Amino acid sequence: MEAWKKHVRAKLFQRDLLQKDPFTGLFNTYSQLLEKCELREKVWEENQISISEKSSSDGQTLEVPFHVYLVLKEKEKVIEKLLQTVADLNTTMYLKEAELQYCHSQVSRYRQEAVSQACDNAALRDTLSECEFALEQQSKEMAALRSGQTALLQEMDEIRREKEELQERWLQEKIQEAHRVNLNNEAQERWHRFTRQLTRRLHKQNQPQCEIKEGQPDSLKESSEPPRAKDN
Repeated sequence: MEAWKKHVRAKLFQRDLLQKDPFTGLFNTYSQLLEKCELREKVWEENQISISEKSSSDGQTLEVPFHVYLVLKEKEKVIEKLLQTVADLNTTMYLKEAELQYCHSQVSRYRQEAVSQACDNAALRDTLSECEFALEQQSKEMAALRSGQTALLQEMDEIRREKEELQERWLQEKIQEAHRVNLNNEAQERWHRFTRQLTRRLHKQNQPQCEIKEGQPDSLKESSEPPRAKDN
């Protein structure tokens, strides 16, 4: 294989490796060749028309070399493309500048938001510290209240036990007192029954002697009366 073929083949392989679409370069080259062909045809027609017009008007022909006229038109075409490229680049630059200004404004806005959020974060940290301190104080107070509540509950239990003991003692004393009162009442009732029975018997026995007793002095009458029951 000749050297130039190897070189072309290597370049083609390198192009295929570098480009995603291996035929992109061919299409671009083909489109450029078509433009050049159209330009050559247009330039040829314009050259022929200008030659015929000048020959008919002046009676003599002033022929411009075709390759010179073609190079001139190609240069004009290149200049038009360059001007269009410059205009596109200026438009792109304006757009990029506007986008850059927008990005700067966004950056400044985000910086302000970051500063405000940092201030808010510091305020929230301070508030959190205050809340933690208040929570710690309330926890201590809660522990103290719970210990006081426990002591009060123990004291209440002790007071309740003492109350129950006092009530039980009072109830026992009341029961004993009621028992004593009942015994005393029963004794008095028995004594009253005994005195009534004794009085009835004495009255029956002493009916015949009523007249004799009426003549006796009062001291003897009082001694003959039965003894009365003592009130306890």
